[in-house]
Amino acid sequence: MPAFTTRPEIRGTFGVAASTHWLASAVAMATLEKGGNAFDAAAAAGLTLQVVEPHLNGPLGEVPILVWSEKNRRCDMICGQGVAPQAATIAHYRRLGLSLVPGTGLLAATVPGAFDGWMRLLRDYGTLPLADILGPAISYAENGYPLAWRIPATIATVAPMFRSAWPTSAAVYLPHGQIPKPGQLFRNPGLAETYKRVLAEAESGGGDRERRIERARDAWYRGFVAAAIDRFCRNEAVLDSSGRRHTGLLTADDMADWHAPVEAPLTYDYRGYTLVKGGPWSQGPVFLQQLALLDGFDLDDTDPTGPDFVHTVTECAKLAYLDREAWYGDPDFVDVPMATLLSAEYNTHRRNLVGEHASIELRPGHPDRREPHVVVGSPDMVAAVGTGEPTVGTIGGIGEPTTSALGAVAGDTCHVDVIDRWGNMVSATPSGGWLQSSPVIPELGFCLGTRLQISWLDEDSPSSLQPGKRPRSTLSPTLAFKDGMPYMAFGTPGGDGQDQWSLQLFLHHVHHGMNLQEAIDCPEFNTEHAPSSFYPRAANPGHLGLEGRFPKATQQALAARGHRVQVGEEWAGGRLAACVREETSEGRILKAGANPRGMQSYAAGR
Repeated sequence: MPAFTTRPEIRGTFGVAASTHWLASAVAMATLEKGGNAFDAAAAAGLTLQVVEPHLNGPLGEVPILVWSEKNRRCDMICGQGVAPQAATIAHYRRLGLSLVPGTGLLAATVPGAFDGWMRLLRDYGTLPLADILGPAISYAENGYPLAWRIPATIATVAPMFRSAWPTSAAVYLPHGQIPKPGQLFRNPGLAETYKRVLAEAESGGGDRERRIERARDAWYRGFVAAAIDRFCRNEAVLDSSGRRHTGLLTADDMADWHAPVEAPLTYDYRGYTLVKGGPWSQGPVFLQQLALLDGFDLDDTDPTGPDFVHTVTECAKLAYLDREAWYGDPDFVDVPMATLLSAEYNTHRRNLVGEHASIELRPGHPDRREPHVVVGSPDMVAAVGTGEPTVGTIGGIGEPTTSALGAVAGDTCHVDVIDRWGNMVSATPSGGWLQSSPVIPELGFCLGTRLQISWLDEDSPSSLQPGKRPRSTLSPTLAFKDGMPYMAFGTPGGDGQDQWSLQLFLHHVHHGMNLQEAIDCPEFNTEHAPSSFYPRAANPGHLGLEGRFPKATQQALAARGHRVQVGEEWAGGRLAACVREETSEGRILKAGANPRGMQSYAAGR
């Protein structure tokens, strides 16, 4: 008899989709039913997520998209992560008296990458007209969608600030001056009008679908959207988390000069699987580094909720995440020793640091005998890192509203996976442009993102701020091959926790024989040992967060090993989604699963 799960693993042959919102999953399936492929479906779902999860992503956010194309027979990464404006220099922020990039307002805005990311996916890999892809998002924004409970909860936390300092946001998210209620229909007519105008300009000159998509990109990055952003950044002094008002740095020229690049992703082979991740401009390689460390341990016979499994995975995560802090950055600007970080020799040495007791030290590695540089941003914590001097940062902003400590849940990011009947696969993690991060631009109906807060105002950090440089994003979708064949698309929201919870899903599937839904439902854990990517950039050495469903004996055994255990709610971890294509002797079977936590993620398929 199969193990109990909160819902069945979806199985079919036509197509599957899984996302962090039931409406996005339904839109993806409707797009497949219309004759679209996985790329059409993912784009339609992603644009829908901007409307129905505005506390988790928006049109001016960002999105990395991993693609497997059966036609091209290769994986691509569409990097919808925008870059720092040309005026965004460390010197500029220091002249403003800032030691960190504020986490809210206008100073943390990058070039918004999400729209071009979705348009690149649609133009280069999709088949349907732009009107079919934008249609669901426009309809939900114009006609309304039922509010998931976390949206009013998020609005409630920022309502006083909206009323006193961000009136353009109050006009959208506090209709009639009131916090909306869960389940009520909510509309954003300004957002709908913006997308309708983009579509109208795209359709105005005729031509094939590619030419229409190009005109949509022009409207966004060289037309009325860019002009509205430029005016707002120049003319509005916005209260941000520094406690002061600042104008923005993003200009129309920054917008016009940027496009979403398409790159070859990184890969790592593990136990018959090949894992595919984004480059070190993201935290994606930390997933691969954890596997490189775990490759030296026998996990097959471990109890997935027992102390041995949790301890081993956590200790490897600590080592990998400290390397993220010490070495990751935009490879167009930084020499990242990625080959060494994934090498057998390096990881054999690092693996020896995993002992029977929890480590409390912050221990980045020394690849190629280089000296690590890690900054810890908490104002009350001084951490000696590597062999260098202690480095201390200061509070400067409020950051990604992510799942924290498995219990303090305010929101985070989105995720969508799709596999179609032809075998095409997409995994995407849209984020940024949160309703609580920056004031609504009234001409557009939505706000700028704040991803630049990840960039340090420290010239020696690999993720330091530089004009034209990508901030080292936490966004981290995943693809996997099995025995050389495209197999799995998966991921989760959750800031720094993404590559811990996604890893657990993969390990449960591979080592513990769980199907997708069983692996997603399994109790989750995470550590905040390494410095956070978001406010207040703090490290919490030795921290281990456990969902409350872990056995008491496991909780006690981990505490006895020196972990600083924090037990949260029973269902409060990452919001995983996953799809699989399995080739059998009878034919191809498609599978999907989605997270029950938060009661809004769903998988669909037939």
